[in-house]
Amino acid sequence: MKPTKPGEGYRVLKSKSAVFYDRYERKADLQQQTHYCPGCGHGIAHKLIAETLQELGLSDRAIFVSPVGCSVFGYYYFHVGNVQAAHGRAPAVATALKRSHPGSIVIAYQGDGDLAAIGTAEIIHAANRGEPFTVFFVNNAIYGMTGGQLAPTTLVGQFSTTTPWGRRPANEGYPIHMAELLATLDAPAYIERVSLAEPKEIMRARKAVRKALELQRDGKGFSFVEILSPCPTVWKMTPAESRAFMKEKMLPIFPLKRFRDGGRLPEPGPEPPKCTVPELLGLDGAAGSAAADAARRPQGKPLSIKIAGFGGQGVLLLGQILAEMGMREGFNVSWLPSYGPEMRSGSAHCHVCLSPDRIGSPLISHPDVLIAMNEISLRKFASEVPARGLILYNHEKLPEGFAPPAARVVCVPASEIADRMGQPRTANVVMLGALLEETDCLSLEAAGGALATAIKKAGMLEANRKALEAGAGFALLTESLP
Repeated sequence: MKPTKPGEGYRVLKSKSAVFYDRYERKADLQQQTHYCPGCGHGIAHKLIAETLQELGLSDRAIFVSPVGCSVFGYYYFHVGNVQAAHGRAPAVATALKRSHPGSIVIAYQGDGDLAAIGTAEIIHAANRGEPFTVFFVNNAIYGMTGGQLAPTTLVGQFSTTTPWGRRPANEGYPIHMAELLATLDAPAYIERVSLAEPKEIMRARKAVRKALELQRDGKGFSFVEILSPCPTVWKMTPAESRAFMKEKMLPIFPLKRFRDGGRLPEPGPEPPKCTVPELLGLDGAAGSAAADAARRPQGKPLSIKIAGFGGQGVLLLGQILAEMGMREGFNVSWLPSYGPEMRSGSAHCHVCLSPDRIGSPLISHPDVLIAMNEISLRKFASEVPARGLILYNHEKLPEGFAPPAARVVCVPASEIADRMGQPRTANVVMLGALLEETDCLSLEAAGGALATAIKKAGMLEANRKALEAGAGFALLTESLP
């Protein structure tokens, strides 16, 4: 800017917000470009958000959540906390961030395909719960990054790569009005639609951005600002044409309006008791202190178990019982189920990890123990068990033509034992008894307590306890196969 008086030096009246990085990184051959196309509205929206964060002194507490779409580039620009989310899942991620760090300023920055299509459920339920974070919804009525497909907000008659004849309500439905839709909910504190079509509307957008962030700062609940933005490249227009399109076509369909200013925050319910997992389970000696937790932490190596069979054999329940037992004995545990859509006779398996240390992943590629409740599971998973491992097979002998793997194999006819006891549904617990005898990983006492928690049907608890003893007794008298 020129000096205002003779002899006066130049004065800087406007500069880049300190909330932005000094340098916007790009690939080596694209250093001269921004990530956004000429005339795109994202740069303006970024500027409004960054300057507002700086003015309100919130940048040190801000966390920017960027899902898939053009919004994903936010982490190249905003010098704040940045978390990337899967397509449409920004409200779910923002919920977790705000609940775990309630003093932070969490911003979900989403496009129309991301928020109104893939993420419809996430945004509606987050708004309905009144989650106290802010959503900036950039609506350019098209899938901008991924090729220009129809978006939920594409206008009637508007062309896209998936509507070459224009959007037809009879075929693609009408545009979805997200601000109006969310305004039907009780909990949101603030909902407004603004535009970036011309300077006076940008000034209104700045005020909306500020109000939304102020409400979050003051703990007033969920705030939502829909920002109508041009997309010249995918609309196949010049920047000037795209702004004319917004004023002539978009604004009649998406009118600028404040839809909500003050909501009904959900009434806080009773606080759950603050206790440790052992205290919650009612375990003896659960003092809850770090010293007590360290004292009851088990020693020894981690044990990974895969249990496989078909639906109805109690495969998943056996895994849950093992996990419950592990917790009762102080282990870190995980239980990961996998099953088909069939109610009965479909395939089912689960992974159980028992470890004195933290568990990195619940997925098991090479289990220490495989419990195969049927032949299909034995043939499918036996090769995964390492040579030092153990296979418990629910039969009196291995099937014909099956080459014994390098792992130790113990055949336990659990189904037959359970049938002879008159309780065929306890075969999984027979196998549990055999596992405890063969590995000595957990105690029979822990098994008894876990069964009491898992078995609620009258008369079945005693039957399962007998099945546990029968399985342990069988394994005690059985030799493993070479």
